[in-house]
Amino acid sequence: MEDESNGRGRFEARRTLRLSAEENERLARQADAASISVSEYIRRLCFGGRPITSRTDNQTIRELRRLGGLLKHNFETVRETGGQQALPKMEAALEAVQQAIERLSRE
Repeated sequence: MEDESNGRGRFEARRTLRLSAEENERLARQADAASISVSEYIRRLCFGGRPITSRTDNQTIRELRRLGGLLKHNFETVRETGGQQALPKMEAALEAVQQAIERLSRE
């Protein structure tokens, strides 16, 4: 077992990377959005690993899918009750939900 108390453990090498202030801020924001450290973020970018996704985006996508499912469920109810005038607005809302999911999935 390696002694982690002296700073040596899983990672034994250190590299220095020079960044502009803007690059450093962007890197920190992206790592924060993914809820991981900057070091872990860089390792994943360089060496693959698990995909880097923002937890907020994943939660938002799940919620959008839930809302889309509820909206689709309501289509049948609206059709049965004769609320045909509401269908175009509901279809537009469902399309907006689908576009938002696709946009978040690409980012």
